[in-house]
Amino acid sequence: MFKHIFKLTWNKRRQNFLFLSEILVSFMVIFAVASLLVFYYTNYKKPQGINVNRVWAVGFGGFLSTQQPDSIRFIIDNLKQNLKSLPQIEEISFTHANFPYSNSMSSTGISHDGKSIKPINHYTVDEAFAKVTGMKVLEGRWFTAEDGLFNKKDLVINASLKKAMFGDEPAVGKLFGGDEEETKRKVIGVVEDVKAGGDYWPAGMGMYVILDTTSFKWVGHILIKVSPDADAAFESRLHKLLARTIKNSNLEIQHLEEMRASKNKEGIIPMIICVTVAGFLIINVALGLFGVLWYNISQRRSEIGLRRAIGASGYAVSTQLVFESLMLTSLSIVVGTFFAIQFPLLNVFNVPANVYIIALLFSIAFVYALVILCSLYPGRQAAAIHPAIALHEE
Repeated sequence: MFKHIFKLTWNKRRQNFLFLSEILVSFMVIFAVASLLVFYYTNYKKPQGINVNRVWAVGFGGFLSTQQPDSIRFIIDNLKQNLKSLPQIEEISFTHANFPYSNSMSSTGISHDGKSIKPINHYTVDEAFAKVTGMKVLEGRWFTAEDGLFNKKDLVINASLKKAMFGDEPAVGKLFGGDEEETKRKVIGVVEDVKAGGDYWPAGMGMYVILDTTSFKWVGHILIKVSPDADAAFESRLHKLLARTIKNSNLEIQHLEEMRASKNKEGIIPMIICVTVAGFLIINVALGLFGVLWYNISQRRSEIGLRRAIGASGYAVSTQLVFESLMLTSLSIVVGTFFAIQFPLLNVFNVPANVYIIALLFSIAFVYALVILCSLYPGRQAAAIHPAIALHEE
């Protein structure tokens, strides 16, 4: 039966070209949308890596860069004392503009064992950053205050960068960097990946370096962990205190939870657009398939009537039409799969291969289900054709 149906559909491939094209286009669109959805879902299921509940970000621009080097440390220490004197503040951390959920980015690349590793998110933070953000140290330790004074070449890396450089081997104590010994840097700790771009984007590789006297002048943000009773009134008092302490600066207080929600909205927008476009396309394809199948039945009334006259049951006629549609669908899916399988093989967009594989399997199942759904009713209508009426019309 399958051989007969394949020969029948192959001989009519020119007449069925529109059907094949519709299935191929819909398959590729569904594959693209499914890849995006699977990519977002796999990233969403991964841990955030930090806890930004009750963490505020205070931006004060490049105020310190205009100060004398000798006075920067005094300003920082004075600001710390003023902030820690407030009972609603649990912990504070100074950082450069590149911190989780901010709109700033700093990246770099390194060489290790003859291979280039990039891009790497570069974070310049102080010893309190891990406490404020609730980062999890997986191996080794986080920075201490002494590291900013004596161990400027020590750094902390995230789990993704560790895997890229050292695989499953321990990373603490390993050296990497330039060829000269004095240019090499030492890993003192490994932390969990942080999805700094929102819940739907991968964390990527990252490294953390400690703030020192030369990099303090570029500090423009303070991350503050506040107590549960910190409200809008306290935020207003905090803003006034900072305005008196850091004069001639553009102060801005943001909540990292809100910044994270904003990043998530930015990530959802392209997903909504793609799903909406794909939905309209699927509806149009379904209507087109329905129309093509209905037209084929009209053109083949005499054939169907003859089959019924020589003893074919209505179920057999309906089943043949459904299987013909599935055979045509299979031809389109074979072509579409050839193109789709190139994405994981070529590592397109640097997306894990399992994302494309899952999306491919989903697309195949979805297209088959769509074709079966669209062909069932025309098949039933074909099965209801009375042989005498069909042959009389002919």
